[in-house]
Amino acid sequence: MKPIKRTQIFTMLLTFVLLHGYSQSKIAYLEKNRFDLNSSAFDFPERDFNIIGFGAYHGSAKTEQTEYALLRSLTKEGLIQYYLPETDFSIGHFFNEYLQTGDTLLLKDLIYNYGIRVPQERSIETYEKWKKIKELNDDLSGKHKLTVVGIDLLVSYKYTCKHLLEIIDYKQNQEKSLLGIVNMVVSDTTDFSPYYDSYSKKVLKNFVEDYEINPAKFETVIKDKFVFDHLIENLKSTFENFGSSSNREKIIYDNYLRLNEYYNFDRKRQFVRFGFFHLEKEREGNNASFFTRLIEGNIYQRNKIITVIGYLTNSRVLWDIVYDDHNNYKSYTTEGGYGIGDYEKEYFLGIGNLKNAKNSDITLFRLNQKNTPYSNGIPDLMEIVMEDDTSNGEQVKGKSTTEFLDYAVLISNSKANTPIEEIK
Repeated sequence: MKPIKRTQIFTMLLTFVLLHGYSQSKIAYLEKNRFDLNSSAFDFPERDFNIIGFGAYHGSAKTEQTEYALLRSLTKEGLIQYYLPETDFSIGHFFNEYLQTGDTLLLKDLIYNYGIRVPQERSIETYEKWKKIKELNDDLSGKHKLTVVGIDLLVSYKYTCKHLLEIIDYKQNQEKSLLGIVNMVVSDTTDFSPYYDSYSKKVLKNFVEDYEINPAKFETVIKDKFVFDHLIENLKSTFENFGSSSNREKIIYDNYLRLNEYYNFDRKRQFVRFGFFHLEKEREGNNASFFTRLIEGNIYQRNKIITVIGYLTNSRVLWDIVYDDHNNYKSYTTEGGYGIGDYEKEYFLGIGNLKNAKNSDITLFRLNQKNTPYSNGIPDLMEIVMEDDTSNGEQVKGKSTTEFLDYAVLISNSKANTPIEEIK
């Protein structure tokens, strides 16, 4: 074995000293810019924005608590008007119905269908969060009440069918293609999956084709033409090229722009809850997220988009939901190593600084102050260091944390979500 040269030793020591210095500088900064999200007195530090997004690894109970704490603060002074969860337009529409009626049977079914996209959030914790959101919304004055809007790729045909029948007077129209939808909703035994050539997809394809060949047969019974057209466009997106990540991101962006005409997003602020990739303000390699598209499309200035990312430590997440051969629920598993982003074989670069600076089990850190050390060209909290797999290091190399996000939340000692099937 060759002896280590003095220059090599010096380089190693210099690297250690620099990294230690960077770490100490960041810890000192974090300690001056931290907030306890458990405090009912917490006020979100910024007010001048168009859209704010929160995302984290899926499946942890305190992630739902974190989201609620942010919502509680942002609604306290009427800072947001719209709530955009990670779901499609029709499920969002029926979440509004829940907020108005308090129908918990409807809520449970909505959580189940919402969870088709994110099974780790098909949970009791998500269900209880929505009940708290309803209580919060009930206490807001009329002009400050939240409106839920779904902008995501269509996840289930069930609520899209119900939504269509709300805006079409089907009792005045007996076209065979429309009655096919009516019969599916009445029986409620159909597989409403858009992910393969299900019976429901065939029925809806038939209706869309019938409408586009002869729209005059239906136009007199359509109560809201804008919503109808939006549903038709989203149905058509499920008939081809369905499911790819890049295609989904484009659909989210296109849906947002189209719905801006209806909801005036550019004049009313929104809170977005999605998985955190969708909320990154800079590309990872060539991958452009929803928020990146908003910036690159000049929809909003970069500083008017706020991204809050949650990080887990000493926590568990819901992992697998186990069903039998007849698709009946059996059990579930949780994970506390892989899947939380703070594991010896898989962790976020720089997460140790958050752990050293936290002041509660849910600590929010503001990273975007003018004097921030998080704009130093090092992708702390973005690069995932992997021991046994390929990381995203090359995709984020040379980019600063603040190019991607504005706030980090460290969530500690969280239990995993519990499947909604376990509800009593």
